[in-house]
Amino acid sequence: MAMVVQHNLIAMNSNRQLGVITGSQAKSAEKLSSGFQINRAADDAAGLKISEKMRSQIRGLDRASTNAQDGISLIQTAEGALNEAHSILQRMNELAVQGANDTNQDIDRDAINEELAALTEELDRIAETTQFNKQELLDGTFKDKKLHVGANANQNISISIGKMDAQTLGLRNISYTKGTDTYSYNKINYLGVEYTYDTTASASDNKGSFLSAVKQYGENQFDSSMIHMQSQGGYGLSGVESVYATKSDALTSAASLLGIKYADAVSGDWDDLVSAAKVKGTTVGGFGDVITESVPKVDNYDIANATLNTVQNAINRVSTQRSALGALQNRLEHTVANLDNVAENTQAAESRIRDTDMASEMVEYSKNQILAQAGQAMLAQGNQATQGVLSLLQ
Repeated sequence: MAMVVQHNLIAMNSNRQLGVITGSQAKSAEKLSSGFQINRAADDAAGLKISEKMRSQIRGLDRASTNAQDGISLIQTAEGALNEAHSILQRMNELAVQGANDTNQDIDRDAINEELAALTEELDRIAETTQFNKQELLDGTFKDKKLHVGANANQNISISIGKMDAQTLGLRNISYTKGTDTYSYNKINYLGVEYTYDTTASASDNKGSFLSAVKQYGENQFDSSMIHMQSQGGYGLSGVESVYATKSDALTSAASLLGIKYADAVSGDWDDLVSAAKVKGTTVGGFGDVITESVPKVDNYDIANATLNTVQNAINRVSTQRSALGALQNRLEHTVANLDNVAENTQAAESRIRDTDMASEMVEYSKNQILAQAGQAMLAQGNQATQGVLSLLQ
């Protein structure tokens, strides 16, 4: 090999190798100090792209989990308000049962009505003022809302809460059928006539039948000896205005005239006779007048029963809404658990791409450090190689 001084190939090669080792050592030091094995796109272009996509998913999943938890908080707020509505309705149910009992006097039922009215107003207040993040929950406006529970577009769960005020629950304008009393009648006895009131016939028909029977009775009481000469001349009956020229004519009409007299005598007493014979029975509902009340009341047995039915229907309606919210809350709790699990596993996958394996990189760093020291020693030896030329000049 020629001895030259212009080009120290040994030193040049050592220097080049030392530069490579120094660059590798610098990268190892950067990875160890940052904890990432990808600090710039040049470190791993494909890995960087995959990692950033995973980071987007991870942060989206974390936010979606928080969204679902916010949804649970909203549901718990609404469900808590409906729990109070349930308590109010159960109290109203108790009051309606109490008010339906006819041992209560009007003053007792008035006190019950006052509490029912106050509880109805409280139901309206709860429906109007229950809010979450300034959004009304129970006034009927919380419809078709979306809880975004995914890292990507259109990954949502719908939620709707019905209107829960007194009107919607049926506690306003309560309609009921007023019951009618049933009656029976004792036999009517008058002037020897016994009559049974016919409940299937009208009052006028009953009166006509009774007067006909009385008239017939009066006719049966006629005796020819009852005919006598009237003071004004002619023949007739005492107490009967009709006068006949001959006794024969009087006899022809006397029986009918006497019957009419009997019927006229009893006609004015008909209403009193019916009233005396009338016996009140039980109250029967379902075919009386339809009455509407603006608020729950227990003024009488019929409206108390209508209130009771209405309150029980309201309880069922609130129960249905609470059940739906409870089912949705359970679903969201599973959603949160799933999102957290997916985020964790995605984070683990992203870590394998992006994070530095400290043990492995430390081995690499130690190797490069040793090689750098060796390279420096060889560079020093290479620089000393040309010193042999000086010995030729001596």
